[in-house]
Amino acid sequence: MSACKRLLYIVKHRGIWPSIWRRNVTTWSPVGAAFNAKPHRRLELFEKNGLFGVPELSSPAGFEVTTKRALKDTQELVDKVCSSPPGAVTVETFDQLSDGLCKVADLADFVKVAHPEPSFREAAEKTCIEIGTVVEKLNTNVDLCRSLKNLLDNKEVLAQLDPETRKVAELFMFDFAISGIHLDEKLRKEAVKLHVKLLDLNNEFLMGSHLPNRIAKSAIPEHIHCHFATEGSFIQIGGLHAESSNDLVREVAYRIFLYPNADLMECLEELLKCRNKLAKLVGYESYAHRALQGTMELMPWDPPYFSGVLRAERYNIEPSLYSPYFSLGSCMEGLNSLFTKLYGVSIMSEHPSAGEVWNDDVRKLAVVHETEGLLGYIYCDFFHRANKPHQDCHFTIRGGRQCQESGQYQLPVVVLMLSLPHPTKSAPTLLTPSMMENLFHEMGHAMHSMLGRTRYQHITGTRCATDFAEVPSILMEYFATDYRVVNQFARHYQTGQAWQLRFSHLIGYGAKYYSYLMSRAVASMVWKQCFVQDPLNRDMGERYRREMLAHGGGKEPMLMVEGMLQRQPTIEDFVDALVTDLNPDFETFIMDSTS
Repeated sequence: MSACKRLLYIVKHRGIWPSIWRRNVTTWSPVGAAFNAKPHRRLELFEKNGLFGVPELSSPAGFEVTTKRALKDTQELVDKVCSSPPGAVTVETFDQLSDGLCKVADLADFVKVAHPEPSFREAAEKTCIEIGTVVEKLNTNVDLCRSLKNLLDNKEVLAQLDPETRKVAELFMFDFAISGIHLDEKLRKEAVKLHVKLLDLNNEFLMGSHLPNRIAKSAIPEHIHCHFATEGSFIQIGGLHAESSNDLVREVAYRIFLYPNADLMECLEELLKCRNKLAKLVGYESYAHRALQGTMELMPWDPPYFSGVLRAERYNIEPSLYSPYFSLGSCMEGLNSLFTKLYGVSIMSEHPSAGEVWNDDVRKLAVVHETEGLLGYIYCDFFHRANKPHQDCHFTIRGGRQCQESGQYQLPVVVLMLSLPHPTKSAPTLLTPSMMENLFHEMGHAMHSMLGRTRYQHITGTRCATDFAEVPSILMEYFATDYRVVNQFARHYQTGQAWQLRFSHLIGYGAKYYSYLMSRAVASMVWKQCFVQDPLNRDMGERYRREMLAHGGGKEPMLMVEGMLQRQPTIEDFVDALVTDLNPDFETFIMDSTS
């Protein structure tokens, strides 16, 4: 092999990773090493493939190309479904139509908030609005709706459909219903107009909520300037700095970042008015009634009762005592170990092609099952950077589905976005317990997407009832605070010393939002009944995948819960599950980790 070919091979297959901190005496697995390594600018020795491997997206102009192609394909599929007799092909064509639009819109939805280059963000934002406008018009397209109604009204044909196909057909019809398909033509156009206005307002508020606030350097003490970004004579504050151990830094960040913005307040007020007007136009009492329909959400009279049983306690934790054991690499090793034991799944670091990722510190993971092979890809955008939102979230870039055209399964692609500190010259990125819990939470969403195997992308992974979508992520928080799980990976990044402390003081559960109450109750029941005795039990892991993760939105949420628990939970069970979270003496936490 020539020297040139050897160099190409090394770059392509091994990557150019700097040495891990030399003082380390531990040996990291490949995935741990990848996340404990300092980011390094990639040599672009190969032709750029474009973001996420989409050739056109090597430049911002590519969004216009992919949008035009998607809209052309959409029109062809609309013509096909409107001219075809009712049957399974009706639902398959609807799903192809949805998939084609979602693959462009979902990718653009991520890029518009996460890409470091303004030109990419602006092009993606334009695509989001253009595709979103088309979707709203399709949701009030009478001919398109009629083709689906003909299927659902034909009892003979309907009886021949499998349960998943019938469920997807009903969900598409539900989308028509909440969009105002029943209105006359004039009111349908008004509904579309309001939907499009909401798209603009949503985007304006979303982007505005991520912008940092500025204050003159002279207005805050000079000795804390180093904690914030600077711009000329101004300090930029783009988050709450909640992890800072400096009281004054937290106070300044809180006061400045949350200082009222008149323009954003006006946008929010207009957004709420528009939501309410749309909801009433299409026949709902309020926007909340419209938004919560089709979920397993609590009824309006339930939250006061349930929230009354929750009195969340937070324990003061000194990060410096714990963080050295929670390097990002060790936590990723822990997740890999956990998924291997529960599902027979490994997460493997891959080197992306030139142009495939939007920043040099983005990592690409392949999710591989021991017998099923490659399940999908996770892009990890974990580190803080300028103009990146200070939020932890999961983005679906491409949903999984069974492609009728090729007979192959379309592999899911997702992005996990965190805002972690960068590694330093002397240490890898070290996580506080809350950072680790957030990492496990978001990875719960990612594995929901990876392990699902639905026929239709419209119901893949996290595309299910909103509150049920939080169950897999909240359940992962229980694994993150169980000493038996943590003992598998927590070790000092320099000495290799293993974690040997009780974990009871890391309990800190409690509903973050009303919509999470049901998810937290379900996660608590699943943890207590299925995992608390052995959090690494493969049989339970397989049952969890089979009963809850595999179906996405293709099965009623409560049926999935019943399948996992193998019983029908009562209202008292939900209350007890929430109360349990208040008890700091979980059996698993009081067991001595040295036993």
